Amino acid sequence: MTTLAYNFQEVTARELRPGLLELDGISRETVEAHHKLYQGYVNKRNEILGKLAEVDLTAANQVYSEVRALKVDLSFAVGGIKNHEYYFEHLGGHGGDPDGPVAELIRRDFGSAETWRADLKATGMGGRGWAWTAYDWDERRLFNYIGDAQNTFPVWNATPLVALDVYEHAYFLDYQTDRGSYIDAFLNNLDWGVVNGWVEAYGIPVR
Repeated sequence: MTTLAYNFQEVTARELRPGLLELDGISRETVEAHHKLYQGYVNKRNEILGKLAEVDLTAANQVYSEVRALKVDLSFAVGGIKNHEYYFEHLGGHGGDPDGPVAELIRRDFGSAETWRADLKATGMGGRGWAWTAYDWDERRLFNYIGDAQNTFPVWNATPLVALDVYEHAYFLDYQTDRGSYIDAFLNNLDWGVVNGWVEAYGIPVR
């Protein structure tokens, strides 16, 4: 028996901004390949939701069932979309020390931009897929969180402000196994104006 679970709409991948093809230390080839991977997540999100719309809900089982398999993989696909949209959106700047509201948050919660940068780099070196600087609404502070996949270790009620992709696809064409140099390049291309826009849009309190 098939039960219509819900209605859904397909989404389309965001276009690759031309400025992302001219990053300092991250090549056009890497960015184009990376964007194709993101497009794949969007396509799989649409495919999975299409199947879930007509899945047999009465056959759900925690050991194995179609609904379980689809929903686990949906979390990976949707995580891949969200993570990469953050990633691409805040690249294309000139890096350096943060300014504006995010600089105040970083000084307050890490002591200095240098300390924040060292902690984020160590988090990225220790992660298998992602590292985030996020504002935790419960603790009312920034923290650098680690992630091993698109859908692992989400921290509820926390808002990402910096999304560092450390999967090998993000840097191998340019740096082979030298992840540390890639992280430096990532930091040198951050657009702090975009990050400050998020701080303002989300209403993150600076004091």
